Amino acid sequence: MTFPTTTLPDLDALGVTLPAGYRLAELDDTGDREALLDIDRWAFADFTEPEDEAVWRWPLEPGRSVGIWDGRGDVPRLVAAHSSYAFTLPVPGGQRVPTAGLTWVSVHPGHRRRGLARAMVVAHLHRSIARGEIVSALNAAEAGIYGRYGYGIATHHVHMTLPRRADLREVPGSDDLVVELESADPDRHTTLLQEVHAAVDRPGWITRDTPVLRRRPLLDRPSERRGAEALRIAVVCTAAGEPRGYAIFRRHSSWSAAHDPLGVVKVREAVALDAAAARALWGTLADLDLMSSVETGELATDDALRGLVVDHRAARAVEHDGVWLRLLDVPAALSARHYQAPVDVVLEVRDTVLPGNSGRWHLRGGPDVATVVPATRGADVALDVADLAAVYLGGTSLGALALAGRAREITPGTLAAASAAFGWPVAPAMSWGF
Repeated sequence: MTFPTTTLPDLDALGVTLPAGYRLAELDDTGDREALLDIDRWAFADFTEPEDEAVWRWPLEPGRSVGIWDGRGDVPRLVAAHSSYAFTLPVPGGQRVPTAGLTWVSVHPGHRRRGLARAMVVAHLHRSIARGEIVSALNAAEAGIYGRYGYGIATHHVHMTLPRRADLREVPGSDDLVVELESADPDRHTTLLQEVHAAVDRPGWITRDTPVLRRRPLLDRPSERRGAEALRIAVVCTAAGEPRGYAIFRRHSSWSAAHDPLGVVKVREAVALDAAAARALWGTLADLDLMSSVETGELATDDALRGLVVDHRAARAVEHDGVWLRLLDVPAALSARHYQAPVDVVLEVRDTVLPGNSGRWHLRGGPDVATVVPATRGADVALDVADLAAVYLGGTSLGALALAGRAREITPGTLAAASAAFGWPVAPAMSWGF
């Protein structure tokens, strides 16, 4: 899905003022590419190896990049930048909502504490609204920044470390599947990955819907191969050849002083469409010769692997924040999803960045449909728009937020029912970052 480009908002009218000499401007991925790369290196203290340049190119969509230039010197200099992707976000019930995927938010360290990040994020929010996008999503490099702009953590993921030959529960049908191990090839495997990845039914599961993004998981940066092999892929198929899962991985060889193998299988991404495919996939990866452990990629908090492992103490799991979500249009967002139980509640929402979302919203809905209108009666539950974003996909409960003082029950007995309605049978997740 594509959306029209938008003009820059009037920051002064939005209560945001840039320091004298700074100006907001749209950026072009071609003409401004070197300036974008320079600000990225400054902001993230990162450096792309020259050998990787030909392989790894971060694609930007036309008309969706904005920067701030410092014009006080002889030559204007780009000192802050951000971009976004036009995504569609799966929400509970299977619907997909227009989403602005915020990325590449960068501020030069010599220009911090001047309101540049706030100016860019406010511009991003209003440009996204003008395009008709009703939510914004991002992966946060720092956890303390985006809550102030109304973003809440909507998904979590886990990284697991399995010992070799980890004991996994048996699953009927897994022995009937075939696992093929091949060298990863973007030309051969991109379509297969897209078909399997797009078949996953989870809230938050954004698919890679452009040709460049679809190839990206299979791109093999030369710098990552130092001390390791080329990128590999494991494909799980039925006897008839139907793909049911995959894992992109590479093996890092290592030996102890006593010459015992200490190799590690590092998985970039793994997807399985059912329990049998998950059992076949992880059973293969955990039993490769000369390896001592498997490090998974980003898994859903309820991924099948967590239920397959017999010894959870031996299979270490570390949880991280995943997608941060921002509701741009509260009534449109709430009415776009379904609810796992009947709900009839008035939410009092506070939004200091987009005041149009503030107020009392009457939500009625259930498993098949939902409506949201301005309320004509008092509020039942009060919360900030960032906390509403945290519960939007069903990954965090209203009840849990209430325990932390982040949601307040006004009408006795209403919060528990609303918390049950906002939940969902499977955890929201996303397997890749942008």
